[in-house]
Amino acid sequence: MTTALAPTRTSAPKLGTSTLRVTQLRIVRSEWTKFRSLRSTIYTLGIAGALVVGLSALFSAITANQPGGFNAGETATTTSSGSALFAQLAIGVLGVLMISGEYSTGSIRSSLTAVPKRLPMLWAKLAVFAAVVFSTMLAASFISFFVGQALLSQNDMDVSLSEPGALRAVVGAALYLTVVGMTGLALGALLRNTAAAISTIVVVYFVVAPLTLLLPATWTAHFVQYLPSTAGAGLFSGTLGVENPLAPWTGFAVMCAYAVILIGLAAWRLRRVDA
Repeated sequence: MTTALAPTRTSAPKLGTSTLRVTQLRIVRSEWTKFRSLRSTIYTLGIAGALVVGLSALFSAITANQPGGFNAGETATTTSSGSALFAQLAIGVLGVLMISGEYSTGSIRSSLTAVPKRLPMLWAKLAVFAAVVFSTMLAASFISFFVGQALLSQNDMDVSLSEPGALRAVVGAALYLTVVGMTGLALGALLRNTAAAISTIVVVYFVVAPLTLLLPATWTAHFVQYLPSTAGAGLFSGTLGVENPLAPWTGFAVMCAYAVILIGLAAWRLRRVDA
């Protein structure tokens, strides 16, 4: 007698068992998806761009039509690029909300579950934020420069982009706003509270520097140039009413140092608390 052998079945792969490896590029794509899917980010960027272009046109039109022309210490370049100082609040708030909003809604748990190592998520947020804000604000800065110079040209007060310091001011305004936003993002990650982080941004960039004007010059001469707002503003629009002995790029490096320190503290807390 012969017995027939039963056919053997090969085990089929179970559905849902394949997993994608977590890479920095995939995390960046995820953060980009979250960034562009929120209406608040688009609205805030739009407000910042409108402030840069609109206030530049307003300041240039007023300067072109006022008797005596430029105010003391003002130039055609600073007139059209100084509007970035008003847009920094919108960009700073956007940086804070990019991460503090996840903590307030609890969605940060999903992000940390998907990225067990924690820090790649922070780097991805910073990369996406810096790329989008810099490109958007650079376009707005160029538009504001050309619009401002067109208005100033009515009284032959305009300058070209090849004027010494003009291109630096245009690019510097975008760099300044990008670092302000990254500082806001770092504060949001560090404080985990939207109100506290936004209040800190307002105090540092809008309150501290003007208050130093009330102090004796012999006191402020030793530290005011190292404030982040004063140091960074020298790159594109002067010094907020105080004398800044730092070279433009040196002052910007000082501003970046503050941002790096805050990012380092935010990374430390992310690893320490959320590990």
